Amino acid sequence: MAAQTVSSPVAAAPTRDSAAVYVEGMIVGLLGAATIALWFLALDLFAGRPLYTPNVLGTALFHGGAGLESPEALPISFETVVSFTWVHVLVFLLIGLAAAQMIALAERHPSFGFGLVLMFVVFQYGFLQVSMILAEPVLHALAWPQVMAGNLMAALVMSVSLWKRHPRLTIEP
Repeated sequence: MAAQTVSSPVAAAPTRDSAAVYVEGMIVGLLGAATIALWFLALDLFAGRPLYTPNVLGTALFHGGAGLESPEALPISFETVVSFTWVHVLVFLLIGLAAAQMIALAERHPSFGFGLVLMFVVFQYGFLQVSMILAEPVLHALAWPQVMAGNLMAALVMSVSLWKRHPRLTIEP
């Protein structure tokens, strides 16, 4: 008796190579990190304080906020700026990898597409909430609407990049 194989539409769908998913995630993460970095560089240059934002965020992250009582007097530390930029890029690489994994999963199971929308909302809310709880001096040194605008622009750039790579992606609740 010959064995019969049953194929389902999900099993028949082509799966993307896992290396391609990781590359896509890294590209998307770098696009998000670059968007925010360029946004704040432009704002800082316009205000006449180049590298102010990564210096303030790096001071909060690496120096426990020492000096943020009067952030306008905080000297720019190239080491702090570079260190914070590395952490910023690494965080966005992780976010990009998570988004690419979710896209790959949503391509196989459209109901997981809602997870992408949920991930966006959680990251937006989470960043602001963590800042309010753990880094209150940062919110006094930086205007939170500018931070939120930068995050929204990065999310938009990342979303557009992913959407262009996956134009037939469907999201089902």
